[in-house]
Amino acid sequence: MHTAIIVPARLGSTRFPQKLLHPVRGKPVLLWTAEQIRREAPEFDLWFAVDSERLKNLLEAEGYRAVITDPELPSGTDRIAAANEQIGAARIINVQADEPMVTGEQIRLLDKILTPGVDMATLGFPLTTDRDYHNPNHVKMVCAQDGAALYFSRSPIPYVRETVGRYDADLTGPEGVLIHVGLFAYTQEFLATFAKLPMSHLERLEKLEMLRALEHGYRIATAVTHDTLIEIDTPENIIQFEEAVTEHFNPEY
Repeated sequence: MHTAIIVPARLGSTRFPQKLLHPVRGKPVLLWTAEQIRREAPEFDLWFAVDSERLKNLLEAEGYRAVITDPELPSGTDRIAAANEQIGAARIINVQADEPMVTGEQIRLLDKILTPGVDMATLGFPLTTDRDYHNPNHVKMVCAQDGAALYFSRSPIPYVRETVGRYDADLTGPEGVLIHVGLFAYTQEFLATFAKLPMSHLERLEKLEMLRALEHGYRIATAVTHDTLIEIDTPENIIQFEEAVTEHFNPEY
């Protein structure tokens, strides 16, 4: 079945305005992400679902394909659903535009766990520190024994009663709490249905679109990745990425 990577990209960002255009070594963050995907997962069709001509022109000038979508769409998943009406992929992988260190292994893992009967899939990274546990920029994910997602939150979940809310790996277990990695996979049918669902109550509160799927009774399959991923949510993350680029700099980049 035809699988495409569709990257939702918008200029607006509450925590870091126009972060996708922020230059690192003279190159916008968005192009770092685009080049990383093309290098790491060349076997997948690659598209961008953008909210402005400015982003579309930037991408197309470098040979990438982009579809303009309504800037008022409430989430990246809604933006991808709108774009896929033109693209027509049967299976879709969502890589966030602010994830310039995504790996091919993560992308292929997502494709693998989108098995028959699964509507939506995502990944998590093992949480190891109390600082990350309490950081609202890190979305926490807890799962059922079969690996299906139970809940996502910017708050520290689950509450560790014995430590009065302090993270303790011995109590939670090595994969008891995961940092959600902003990568998703969906079927074409689910994506079209999702876009027609009203925003849910918990989604409005947490500003996390995957809660819309859970609140409407859909199952989200999950898997664990151990690949390091930097999501650029704040200016501080730019510093992290610049350090990573310096450490692993390759002239081909």
